[in-house]
Amino acid sequence: MKIIDISRELFSCPAYPGDPKPKRDIVRRMDLGDGYNLSGFYACCHSATHLDAPLHYIEDGKPIDQIDLCRCFGPCSVVEASGMITGADIDKLTGNAEKRLLFKGGGKVFLSRSAAFAIAESDYSLVGTDALSIGTPEDETGPHRELLGAGIPILEGLNLSAVSPGNYCLAAFPLCLGGAEASPVRAVLFSR
Repeated sequence: MKIIDISRELFSCPAYPGDPKPKRDIVRRMDLGDGYNLSGFYACCHSATHLDAPLHYIEDGKPIDQIDLCRCFGPCSVVEASGMITGADIDKLTGNAEKRLLFKGGGKVFLSRSAAFAIAESDYSLVGTDALSIGTPEDETGPHRELLGAGIPILEGLNLSAVSPGNYCLAAFPLCLGGAEASPVRAVLFSR
């Protein structure tokens, strides 16, 4: 079995426009005479590779600590696409895809509201993208509301550059951040 890390590094990944940049503060350093190394960090809940919970766009939606973790682990399909995916594209692109669906497009693949609606109607467990957001800057709200309103968590900011389209097993567990609308994750794929 091969493990493929599909996470972006937290401190070097560009922040989404308007989001705060993550930073690490070094508190103790052995090379300066301290008996141990110790650091703290600050990050937006949407920094680097992260999982959006329904609460991100749905007022009474579940927060990240209440997401069913079964959605974050299991068979998944990586599908290659580019540009804006519409509802009419979904059947052609997904075919016999697993119920956890990751879109690979060099950070430039987005869902239209109609594509998000088609996915929400098709009983998917999780949807992900290698873009920093599933929606375009012109329509962030539509795709998020369709997916999160159907209880489908959104995995954003993936690094799929070394991954070929196909079927894998996904593990992408969020941190247990009580009441938060999202969380950074360490996402990996397992292949045979």
